[in-house]
Amino acid sequence: MAKLVINTHKKGPTIQKEIYGHFAEHLGRCIYEGIWVGTDSAIPNIRGYRIDVIEALKHIKIPTLRWPGGCFADEYHWKDGIGPYETRKQMINTHWGGVLENNHFGTHEFLDLCELLECEPYITGNVGSGTVQEMAEWVEYITLEGTSPMANLRAQNGREKPWRLTYFGVGNENWGCGGNMRAEYYADLYRRYQTYVRQFGPNRIYKIACGPSTDDYHWTEVLMREAASHMQGLSLHYYTVPGSWQNKNSATAFSEQDWYETMEKAQYMDQLIVRHSAIMDRYDPDRKIGLIVDEWGTWFQNEPGTNPGFLYQQNTLRDALVAAIHLNSFNNHADRVKIANIAQLVNVLQAPLLTEGAKLVKTPTYHVFDMFKEHQNAELVETYLEGHQGDGNEKPQNLISASASRGKDGKILITLGQMHTTKEVPLNIMLPGATIKNCSGRILNASRIQEHNTFAEPERITIKPFTGFSLKGEKIEINLPAHSVLSLTVEVTD
Repeated sequence: MAKLVINTHKKGPTIQKEIYGHFAEHLGRCIYEGIWVGTDSAIPNIRGYRIDVIEALKHIKIPTLRWPGGCFADEYHWKDGIGPYETRKQMINTHWGGVLENNHFGTHEFLDLCELLECEPYITGNVGSGTVQEMAEWVEYITLEGTSPMANLRAQNGREKPWRLTYFGVGNENWGCGGNMRAEYYADLYRRYQTYVRQFGPNRIYKIACGPSTDDYHWTEVLMREAASHMQGLSLHYYTVPGSWQNKNSATAFSEQDWYETMEKAQYMDQLIVRHSAIMDRYDPDRKIGLIVDEWGTWFQNEPGTNPGFLYQQNTLRDALVAAIHLNSFNNHADRVKIANIAQLVNVLQAPLLTEGAKLVKTPTYHVFDMFKEHQNAELVETYLEGHQGDGNEKPQNLISASASRGKDGKILITLGQMHTTKEVPLNIMLPGATIKNCSGRILNASRIQEHNTFAEPERITIKPFTGFSLKGEKIEINLPAHSVLSLTVEVTD
C-alpha cells in the first residue's frame, strides 16, 4: 500500500504558469504546416495561422512560446524575416533537413501569434553566428516606442505600436550547435551580449543565459560564478532517450523493458534539478534566478518514411507518463524552476499536436497538459510519498509520480502518474486536518502501453471521468490503474 500525504496547511511557492510552456523551432513541419499555412491556404486559418491549432492551444492555456530555436536560432538573422514576403531572403536550414527556409514566418508573425494565443513570447537570440549589434537592434525593433531607426523600420513594416517581449535567451546550446564554446568563453560573451538587451520604456525583459546540457555541472558552476549578477534565468536541456543517441527506440514499437527504461530516464530530470539547484544556491541563496528547463521531452526514431531531419515521431501513452513525471517534478521544484518548454509544439519530437493536411490529432501528451493546466499560478502544496517502489524486478524503482497545488478557488488539484505496466497500485491519499467535501477525477490510459492516436482514429486515447476512489474522513482510498495518468480535484474544509 502506497501513501501520499498532502499537507494543506504548509504553504509553498507559486507554480509559475510558464512551467507549462512550449517550444516552436523552424524544424520540419512545426512552423510551416503545423502553425502557419498562410492566408491563401484552403486549411481554415486566421491571418495565416491554423484555427484548429490556435483553438487547441488556447484550451490548454499555453502560457509561453519559445522561438525561433533551438539550433536554428544561432543561424537565424532576424532582418531576413521582416518586410514584404517577396523581398524576404531565402536560406537553407542547415541544421534540420537541408530544406529551403523562405522566412515567411518571422518576428511579426511570431509576436502576433503570441498576442493571438495570449501567451508570453520567449525569443532566443543569435550568439553563435550573430553580432551584438544585430541582437541589440532586434530588441529595439520589438520594444522601443517612439522614434529610432528600428522603431521606424517596424512602423514601415506595418506595426506602429511595440510588442511586449517578456523573455529573451542570449544564445542556445552554445556548448554545442550554438558554437561549441567552453563555459568560460560563453560566460564572457553572455556578459557582453546581454548588456545590449536593453530595457526600453515599461517593457521589462527577463534575460536567460544558456545553461548546461544534462549533467554538465561545470557549465553551471562557471556561469553562476562569472555571470549570475547579469541574468534572471539559466537554462537546462535534457531529453529522455531510451536506448542511446545512436540507437534510439521506435516511438510505437517498444517493449516493456523499453517502457521502464524510459520511466527511469524521465525521472532523472528530478536529480538534475536538485544538483544544478545546489550549485546555483551557492551563488544565489535567495533563489532569485530561475532554472529554465526550456527543452525537455522524449526523443525517439523518426517515423518510417519521413525526413530524418524533421524529427517527426508518434506519441503514445508512454509519452503521456513522461510528461506527467516532468510536470510533477517541475511543480515540486517551483521554488527554483520558473519556466519549462516541452519540445516541440507541433509535429516535432514529443508534440502535443500532430497535423496532416487539414487534419489535427491531439496526442496523449496534449491531454496531460489539459489535466494539469489548473496547476498554473496555483500554490504548491507540500506532499510526501512513500511505499511507491517496485518489487525489484522492474525499472524504475519509483512507480508513482505526484504533485499537488491549491488554486485561488481553494480547490486542491492532485496529479498522479502510475508507471506499472500491468498492476494496479493501491494508494491512500491523506489530507491531515482537512475535511474532504467533494472529489472528482479524470484519467488517461489505454489497454496497451503502445496505444496512440492516429489521423484515422484520433480518439483512441482521451481523458475520461474517473470514479474509482472512496472518501473516508480525511483520506481518499484509490487503486491506481496500470500505466495511467490521473488528476483529482478535491474540495476541502480546513
